[in-house]
Amino acid sequence: MKKIIPILLLAFVSLFAFSCDNNDDNNTAPYEDNDTIAVAYDINNASFTRINSGLYRYTNVFNTPLVQSDVVLIYMQTDTGTGGTPVWRLLPYTYFVGNAANDAVDYGFDFSKNDIAIYVSSSLNLDSSGNATYYTNKRFRVVIVPANTGKNSGVDYNDYNSVIKFYNINESKITVKN
Repeated sequence: MKKIIPILLLAFVSLFAFSCDNNDDNNTAPYEDNDTIAVAYDINNASFTRINSGLYRYTNVFNTPLVQSDVVLIYMQTDTGTGGTPVWRLLPYTYFVGNAANDAVDYGFDFSKNDIAIYVSSSLNLDSSGNATYYTNKRFRVVIVPANTGKNSGVDYNDYNSVIKFYNINESKITVKN
């Protein structure tokens, strides 16, 4: 009898310890992830590294690795709108130089759980003095969102303002990371 009481006590405590988790996620459609929040940060004047005359790359390592279900969106400021408001374009983005279809600059990116890489590529010689403007003094906004909250959400990821509104990101708290 003395051996059964500690086993029952341990089983009783284990029942409560394992049944009381903080998982408030809804794993059925529509998906909700209430434990994960979206975050954003800016990269100003990114220091691109020359790969060759038509390709430059910028890399940035995350302070902490992403969780498997996170997705990275990267926007580039392409203009300034009314009242000085930044105009953001989702990468990948192609900027056509002049009227020639062959003269284009492509901005793209990739990400892993540990880092991001932003690429500037072109058939133009980016080493030419006038072409450095395609990869210098650029401002990017990195937005990390939980992937499964966006499923069937109707949010337009091309529209930066829709993303900020949907994920409830406070732009006044966006920091700069270089």
